[in-house]
Amino acid sequence: MTPHTHDVVPRSNWAAPSGKPPLPSRMMRATWRGLPAKQHEVGWEPGLEVPGADGSLLRTDHYFPRTEGDFPTLLVRSPYGRGLPWSPLFGVLFAEQGFHVVLQSCRGTAGSGGRFDLWRNEAADGQATVSWLRKQPWFTGILGSIGPSYLGYVQWALALDPPPELKAMVVQVGLHDPHALFYEGGALRLETALAVGVGMTYQHQGLMPLMRATLRLQRGLRKITTARPLRGAHVPALGEVPWLDGVMAHPDADDPHWNGASVAEAAERSAVPTALVTGWHDALADQTFEQFARLRRSGCASSLLVGPWTHTSALQQGWPEVFAESLAWLRAHLCGDPSGLRPTPVRVHVGGENAWRDLDDWPPAATTADWFPAANGALDRQAPVESGPLASFRYDPDDPTPSVGGPLLSRRAGAQDNGTLEARDDVLTFTSAPLTEPVDVLGPVSARLRIATDTGHADVFARLCEVDAHGRSTNICDGLVRLRTTGQTPAEVTVPMSSTAHRFAAGHRIRLQVSGGAHPRYARSPGTGETPVEATRLLPVHLTLHTGSALRLPQGTP
Repeated sequence: MTPHTHDVVPRSNWAAPSGKPPLPSRMMRATWRGLPAKQHEVGWEPGLEVPGADGSLLRTDHYFPRTEGDFPTLLVRSPYGRGLPWSPLFGVLFAEQGFHVVLQSCRGTAGSGGRFDLWRNEAADGQATVSWLRKQPWFTGILGSIGPSYLGYVQWALALDPPPELKAMVVQVGLHDPHALFYEGGALRLETALAVGVGMTYQHQGLMPLMRATLRLQRGLRKITTARPLRGAHVPALGEVPWLDGVMAHPDADDPHWNGASVAEAAERSAVPTALVTGWHDALADQTFEQFARLRRSGCASSLLVGPWTHTSALQQGWPEVFAESLAWLRAHLCGDPSGLRPTPVRVHVGGENAWRDLDDWPPAATTADWFPAANGALDRQAPVESGPLASFRYDPDDPTPSVGGPLLSRRAGAQDNGTLEARDDVLTFTSAPLTEPVDVLGPVSARLRIATDTGHADVFARLCEVDAHGRSTNICDGLVRLRTTGQTPAEVTVPMSSTAHRFAAGHRIRLQVSGGAHPRYARSPGTGETPVEATRLLPVHLTLHTGSALRLPQGTP
């Protein structure tokens, strides 16, 4: 642990600058409804230069209540610029509620000096920023942090060795493990990697450069994602992105390339009260659940809010709930006002029921119920009596099974109609009879699959769907793993399918969907054993699902 000093400069009569928040931020603020009433007018002190750990100057904006008195400080560090949406979401809204807000561009972005690296500088630059704060006449020594996605990563990085002033954190749809962002079950999350590449490279440059780069990626997406080899195919759309090339070149989490990337351990020993926010279709939901479990084991004060959101909609349609949750947590731990806290640590939105449920923990205690696929496409509570093959399909990487909805970073994320997907010959479905009573599923879902292949190399994608009374199939949660088999003997593999809180209504049906991939969400398996980013040859694969497979659902009491 690094020794910390407490040399906060004695506060004096600080002369507040006269600047107002930028006009686009004020205009966006005026469009929001359902938020708490403004308590203070907001001032703005832009373009401050804060020394980073290596001496690079980190461009920083300061928002503050234009009211006499002492107020705690919130630190928001971003690689995406300091304008929209961060300026109104955090700078304006929280200063209105009685906080100094320090909004800073990470090293090498949006006017800050030095060179941006995806994770290597955030802990040191965060500490350097706190050292700068201690010298500010308006800083009271009470500090919180807040922000989503990578803005959550920088919070965990600071919490690896938390300064004594840090009294609370709010990590929204947050990241703590970059490798797990880009790889799942051994497969490259291709669409996510490209989306992050666009955001990290262009968002801090302004709206127009970001829009142009996004359009280039959209227009070239098919060409990029089907290129052979895949590595480097993004350059015409995104330009050279060294860290993205490094992601593709180092798929193994144990590779030294990833040393120091994960900051998961911050939660294992943290004493900083931490509120976590995610959505059931957030691309980082599993990372949030992992950190909540670590915080609970460490005994740290923590809370969890899970809504019916994607990575982006949590801060759009879900913003009234997310803002209220965040504000209540910060007021409780920075201002000594716990009146807005809910009585239980966990609140989740239950799909199907369309209702919020307060819980004492996540996941809650539940009984795991196995649902077994049968040869006739049924999904039964009773295991098949006879053993052997259930169904087969051919996965052709030259015509890969497409991805539909789920935890993406694009507008196509979330719950979608799976009907067209399930009509394909390379997708198996196993469906229960109409339920005679509601079934509640709360917790982590998985599929135990016994599969044989003819090439020995394949990916397996498993998805839980709900089929309504009209036959519409909608995705709930899913997952993918890379599979290796020998001969015709089936290999047993467990596919983690994330978590959910969902009520399957009476009359609806539960469906297990199995396929050989979801492209371009994941880089396609070439079928040859080569890495997907280097492969130049594609080989179709026949996959056969055997008895002994099961969909595993944590079922609660309706």
